[in-house]
Amino acid sequence: MSLKNREKATAKNVAGKVQETVGNVTGDPKDQAEGKEKQAEAKVMHTVEDVKDEVKAKLD
Repeated sequence: MSLKNREKATAKNVAGKVQETVGNVTGDPKDQAEGKEKQAEAKVMHTVEDVKDEVKAKLD
């Protein structure tokens, strides 16, 4: 598990949630979409780290 990669993914997720919320409050669909996109990217990053952890556990 790469803690650094997980931290980056979590930070991206939080930034995406904030951006989506700002978009919701201001009614800006671009911010809403970009926020959701960042959250999706963070989910993929977390999934990659999960797979790495599973592979490493099976090899140990």
